[in-house]
Amino acid sequence: MAGTGATPTSSPASPLARAEQFIWLTARVLEQRRFEYHFMGGGSDTVETALTAYLNEDGGYGHALEPDLRGPVSQPLHTAHALRILDSIGRCGGLRVERMCRYLTDVSTHDGALPAIHPSQRGYPSAPFIPIVDDPPSELLATGPVVGLLHRNQVWHAWLFRATDFCWAAVESLEKSHPYEIEAAVAFLDGVPDRSRAEAAADRLGRLVREQGLAVLDPDRLEEYPPAPGYAAGERHFPYDYARTPQSLARRWFTDEEMTRSLEHLVGEQREDGGWPVNWRQWAPGTALEARPIVTIEALRTLRAHGRAIV
Repeated sequence: MAGTGATPTSSPASPLARAEQFIWLTARVLEQRRFEYHFMGGGSDTVETALTAYLNEDGGYGHALEPDLRGPVSQPLHTAHALRILDSIGRCGGLRVERMCRYLTDVSTHDGALPAIHPSQRGYPSAPFIPIVDDPPSELLATGPVVGLLHRNQVWHAWLFRATDFCWAAVESLEKSHPYEIEAAVAFLDGVPDRSRAEAAADRLGRLVREQGLAVLDPDRLEEYPPAPGYAAGERHFPYDYARTPQSLARRWFTDEEMTRSLEHLVGEQREDGGWPVNWRQWAPGTALEARPIVTIEALRTLRAHGRAIV
């Protein structure tokens, strides 16, 4: 049995200790290395080495890095996932990111932005709720998080100019939306350099989120917050899904009481095996197994960022 020697101050019953056992039991090497980095004093080199296994010659990432897309081919969603990991370990720069930007340029639409799924995915298994089309449109869902992260890390590349313009136009024209699109908008607004414009856009989105019931403000009354159309039965979003850190512009959307209730709900979501659940539609056994350690790491990072004790 894996021990907790690297976290000697944690209680065996603490969220972190329980999650550690879950990670060693179920996680891919990449998530094991990420857990070590974030919670056990591990180094960033080992995370970057594990991430390299998913890198393709075109500078993009594939090989089911994002578990709901199977197969070897590079995809924008895989590459966005890789950027989030690099950002989380302070490695979002250099030649690797330059090559990623070249890949993003190659797969962009005529708008200069990213499709959710590039047609190269056809022929490989993928989640049935992610359609593959021959001429996919630009999507804020795929583009916003990438643009926000690159700006936040002061990465400058020609691809960013048109992609940034696309994101501004998409965010500022949102009327009817859904939670994942709002998350993508927040990721863009949290990183983009024009802070006054970002704050104004975020303020409008916050009102939209509340008016359209896109965040569960009281976890004790879940029935009042039905999932968005097309989502799984339990696929609800909470304040912490939008405001992963207190510094996010989305934190201003919620009162202290609403944020506290949502974080208490997140603590209570930890399962008996130590991991957090996947609440989106599960379509294959392996995808859910691979996704749960990712969700678990993000739950712990969110709780810690908001000052909740996890040890």
